[in-house]
Amino acid sequence: MMNHSFDLLTTVQQGGCSAKLPAQLLSGVLKDFSYDSPENLLVGLKTNDDAAVWKINQNTAIIQTTDFFPPICSDPYEFGQIAAANALSDVYAMGGKAILALNLVMFPSTKIDISVLKEILRGGADKVKEAGVTLAGGHSLDDFPPKYGLAVTGIIHPKRVITNANAKAEEVLILTKPIGTGTIIAGKRINEVSKKNYQNALECMKILNKNAAEIMQKYNIRCATDITGFSLLGHALEMAEGSDKTLTIKTSKVPILNGVDELIEMGCIPGVAFRNLKYVDEKTCFSRTLDYNLKMIMLDAQTSGGLLICCQKNSADKLIKDLKNAGYPDLAIIGNVSERKEKSEPYVIVK
Repeated sequence: MMNHSFDLLTTVQQGGCSAKLPAQLLSGVLKDFSYDSPENLLVGLKTNDDAAVWKINQNTAIIQTTDFFPPICSDPYEFGQIAAANALSDVYAMGGKAILALNLVMFPSTKIDISVLKEILRGGADKVKEAGVTLAGGHSLDDFPPKYGLAVTGIIHPKRVITNANAKAEEVLILTKPIGTGTIIAGKRINEVSKKNYQNALECMKILNKNAAEIMQKYNIRCATDITGFSLLGHALEMAEGSDKTLTIKTSKVPILNGVDELIEMGCIPGVAFRNLKYVDEKTCFSRTLDYNLKMIMLDAQTSGGLLICCQKNSADKLIKDLKNAGYPDLAIIGNVSERKEKSEPYVIVK
């Protein structure tokens, strides 16, 4: 039973993955640091990948990640579910099996009734249990606004690691979930989104990427990423740069949550979309005929979004069929990968 006694959205101006530091600002800070890259570190900071991967032996590597954020929805239990699904997603984006999780809790004990925290933790615990992962403790701080997430450990065979830096020319791009969660939540704040469309967005964010990870391994996928706060185009750019390829996104093929078009049309464009535009603009080519509203949807910050998967053409139909049967009904082929013949060529082309 969900707790409606306290609206978590009243505590924040930006919630979920839209609360991330701007990608452009963060990359500017990190470029001034040098980090060790020992042989056993299979994936580190170099390509802005979803998690770190450390090789233990010839048959096992661990995937380590952490993710937490302020409330993305009104209900505490649903917030816990979504935050947990989002944190687990980094392991799944790399094709791994999540095995262990620790709670990360920031909660203002003197400002909000402690029963709200209990509901957040219950939502997180239920989602972790659904994923077949062991929840084994965590860390808490007294802090406002509330924030919740997980530190997650996963395992994978060293030769089966899926990264965001291994796209191959002629592969197609498959997106497993519709986009637009940032806009829907913005619409909720101003009471301009229907209950049906709002709840549909929440249910989409609750869907684990676990089944997709298992299916990617079945089809020997080696390049993927999950779509979160830097938007579809921001994460596509990181994939293109890491792989030194050009990704072409066909906006007419991108699945979009119900109600997003209407909200964007009325001017409900989350500010983080403009931050994401600054991040991608110099390395992205936008078609002159691209509708402005559709362009902004492609830049919408996602929370607990789907996976962007690079797949060989001859496997795409079977992969899509398996993904649909596994609980991703709205997935679609949204573009393709090609070689960058000149350094001056854009990393991402948006049509």
